Amino acid sequence: MKISILTLFPEMFTIFDHSIIGRARQNNIVNLNLLNIRDYTLNKHRKVDDYPYGGGAGMVMAPQPIIDTIRHAKETNSGKVIFLGPRGKTFNQETAKKLSKEDNLIFLCGHYEGIDERVYKHIDMEISLGDFILTGGEMAAIPVIDSILRLIPGVLGKEESFMEESFSDGLLEYPQYTRPEAFQGDKVPDVLLSGHHENIRKWRRLQSLELTKERRPDLYKNIILTKEDVKILKSSNKK
Repeated sequence: MKISILTLFPEMFTIFDHSIIGRARQNNIVNLNLLNIRDYTLNKHRKVDDYPYGGGAGMVMAPQPIIDTIRHAKETNSGKVIFLGPRGKTFNQETAKKLSKEDNLIFLCGHYEGIDERVYKHIDMEISLGDFILTGGEMAAIPVIDSILRLIPGVLGKEESFMEESFSDGLLEYPQYTRPEAFQGDKVPDVLLSGHHENIRKWRRLQSLELTKERRPDLYKNIILTKEDVKILKSSNKK
């Protein structure tokens, strides 16, 4: 996958030089291209913002530098232009899955009080992380891009790594344990030490169901329980 990131602060994306995404880039599974919007302004002072018409606090990003940066990105990237902003649909795992199937994507990061309304004609999709305010689109783009890239085959070591994670099937992930077996009087559940794979699988499923019901009832109400799920839950209630 090729991703072009349009930003005023390309240095913020050095996080993708490291760890799993960094290795994916080294292995040419992922191609990240950073475009500094200031490089495309016609202003000799490299200014990219101005005061809003009608008055008001803050500055607004001007249309010319953004639109010219988008046009330049499209010379080598045919993907959708995605803007990180408050008007967008709230991002979730399902959206990450859909976008991970694209070959190319372009992300536009806003800043200051927002972007000139005329830029929206050049945007294909807007994504929001939720009903809260960040200092810039870069802060939102990083987790969105990371969640998309990790779903691309070859980025993670094993497919199971993301198939059993929280939200992959609409549920929170089951609890995880590692050595030692006992720590300060707190022991690992016996079933995980039993070596009985079927019992472990059922225990994990039960934990996912119960955790989701308790912590995220908004997710749980949309879950379609299988016959096995009902059986597992009934068996647990009898204990």
